[in-house]
Amino acid sequence: MAKTSPAEFVKQVKNEGKKITWPSKQEVIASMIAVFIMVFISAVFLYFADQIISYVIRMILGI
Repeated sequence: MAKTSPAEFVKQVKNEGKKITWPSKQEVIASMIAVFIMVFISAVFLYFADQIISYVIRMILGI
């Protein structure tokens, strides 16, 4: 592997940085809403799963 000088490395980093495409504001908002919805669904699912498991354990132990 050939070694590059620090100046060449910085030049390559700048060129790669120019290739970055950032998401639009609409894409960020849509992704954020999707994440919040999935977190809410997961939280509700885990809550009910916890309640069911807790009920089953209480029935088994006779508490």
